Amino acid sequence: MIAPSPAPLTLEEARALQNLLPAAIGPGLTERELDAVEALFGFTFAADHRVFLAAGLPHGSHGWPDWRNADPEDLAQRLARPVEGVLFDVEHARFWHPAWRPRPAETSDALRIARAELATAPRLVPVYGHRYLPGTAGESGHPVLSVHQTDIIFYGTDLADYIRHEFTGRANGLHATHSTVGFWSYFVEGGPGVDVTAPTPHRPYAVDAQEAVEYLRMLALERLIGRRFRPEQLIEAGLTALMFDVGVDTESLPLLAGLLRTEHESADALFEQVLTELGLTEGLPADGTGIPGEAARWELVRWWLRLVVNGSMAPGDGGDVITYEGWGALGRPRSLRPFVDKVDAYNAWAALPRGPREPLADAIVAEATHLLTGPWPPSPDPSPAEASAPVDPADGSAG
Repeated sequence: MIAPSPAPLTLEEARALQNLLPAAIGPGLTERELDAVEALFGFTFAADHRVFLAAGLPHGSHGWPDWRNADPEDLAQRLARPVEGVLFDVEHARFWHPAWRPRPAETSDALRIARAELATAPRLVPVYGHRYLPGTAGESGHPVLSVHQTDIIFYGTDLADYIRHEFTGRANGLHATHSTVGFWSYFVEGGPGVDVTAPTPHRPYAVDAQEAVEYLRMLALERLIGRRFRPEQLIEAGLTALMFDVGVDTESLPLLAGLLRTEHESADALFEQVLTELGLTEGLPADGTGIPGEAARWELVRWWLRLVVNGSMAPGDGGDVITYEGWGALGRPRSLRPFVDKVDAYNAWAALPRGPREPLADAIVAEATHLLTGPWPPSPDPSPAEASAPVDPADGSAG
């Protein structure tokens, strides 16, 4: 979905965002310095990225590129990582973009073609860790991408939204996305990457009337925290509840379950009526803390973990959603850190020595099972190993 471009980021807004960062902020890059960086490495900063760096230069953590003092070779490697990651998957995971000419049989020929195609794609410019913005001169509002080879996920509607989410656990809740550019659009708009704000990628699951009602409640909680949904999801939930006969006389439930494709625009209103008739709207948690939707998010994390464990949601997809909407939005609770570490290992699989990926998926499921067997919300007290481990969002975030 393409939304209108937002208003350009101002220096004042950029400085306010930098006040949220757990990092030292040095003097901003001058116009001459910014121009020199672009000339040296052959790319252009997006307009909002350029304003952000002019407002101040974050430093004190290896996650922030130091465009003023860092080793040029290190910066060049960071700039090359997205392309090299795609080429790695071309060679080792048989990735091939559908817009490219047919893939040749020889891997060396495939790499030559892929490298030539990638040379025409907009450069991705590191923002922090493995979070990148497309380098599009004069343009603002592109989403920030979290990049691990071709495992690329959406991590913020724009630079400002990304910073609020990554470093405070709060996002603006506006999920309409200004399209990214060229080749990289494929990953955000239907390619193999996961858009973590898209409708939750799971199969409907319920084995009795109680779980059918819970399914309706969880979709209501997803709407409450601002997640997107498809009309088909609401209709499927209605069908599931109708099939299990939830024991409550509701006029709207069969209407929701029986919607035709041409009537999908009525799904949201009917779903709201179903929630009211089942008494679910009164039971939805209200905000009572400094974290928006905290109680709802903890309920959803538990449900998403169950979907991962019972096979209704793929471990990688579920892990990315839980990392974004749970761990990140809840302020990075230590109790979820082991789970996020396993998701991060799964996402970084292509950069590891060769070996099957399935054990990494199994580790996500095992950690999800472990979390579900304990108290809920899980105990915030870290284990001795966790307490001694440094927490660095540049390394610990999945995606």
